[in-house]
Amino acid sequence: MATDARGWSRLAGSLGFRLAITIAILAYLLSQIDVATTMRAVLTINPLHLVAVLALVAVDRAVMIVRWVWLLRASGVPIATSQAASIFLVSSFVGSFLPAGVGGDMARAYGLSRAVGTGSEAVASVAVDRLLGILSLLIMGAIGLALWAPAGGTDWWITVAIALVVVACAATFWADRIGRVILPRAIQRTRLGGKLLDAGDAVGRYRGRGTVLMRVLAGSIAVQLLRIVQAYLLGLGIGLLVPFRYYLVFMPVGLLMLLLPVSVSGFGLPQGVFVWLLRPMGVADEQAFALSTLIVLTGLAGNLPGLWLWLHKRREIL
Repeated sequence: MATDARGWSRLAGSLGFRLAITIAILAYLLSQIDVATTMRAVLTINPLHLVAVLALVAVDRAVMIVRWVWLLRASGVPIATSQAASIFLVSSFVGSFLPAGVGGDMARAYGLSRAVGTGSEAVASVAVDRLLGILSLLIMGAIGLALWAPAGGTDWWITVAIALVVVACAATFWADRIGRVILPRAIQRTRLGGKLLDAGDAVGRYRGRGTVLMRVLAGSIAVQLLRIVQAYLLGLGIGLLVPFRYYLVFMPVGLLMLLLPVSVSGFGLPQGVFVWLLRPMGVADEQAFALSTLIVLTGLAGNLPGLWLWLHKRREIL
């Protein structure tokens, strides 16, 4: 009971911290813009553009489910595609109320481990899926910089930063060996240490599944491209004339901000980053804030099937 109390206390503290950051950033942004202009931009978006974006959101969710199923099949996890899709959608909905990025992943790993009883493989499949998602964002960002940068090229520190993140992601596939080196022996003998090593072993086994990893990476790149197209269409829908090439530059950064566990449902910090990145293109803060809000809202709309499934399961239990 004491352990449960401490867990709930930490969760409440985390939620309170994220709420405080989100409210502070939103309060600052709203104090700098004309809220009425922003609301008009959001509410008067071209309906055809909005419908097209919602259709693309459905497609990107389907691709995300398929790439996860590929990872599960490669690791021999005994689960039907429909069950995996249900776990993915419900965890995406639940993740809307948990720390951004990691919250949905934690819910997905927990749901899978309960369904099939393979905790280490569940954690590994979600971790590898997330790593390849981050790599795909870096690839899209690098492509965007290459297309947008002047003849002299990009700043050297950007190239170094991208390279370091790529190396860090790649190193994770050696988590089985790295864990046994950096974890003290005393911790390795504990229950938690054993679970960490088991998860590292499960991730390490993906080194021998190169074909699947390349397929999942290709699927991840497709998802990021779909999201960039969604943002571009939303921008057109509210009258922005920013070139598509620039979306390839700023959207990967904005999407990375959405993964940081410091916002609530994507509101706050990611929106501030979108506003900041659109200023060099002469986009008014009101329109940039409207675009960022629409990006977050359409993303949340993609989680609504998870709400329906969650409610349906609750009715079955009751």
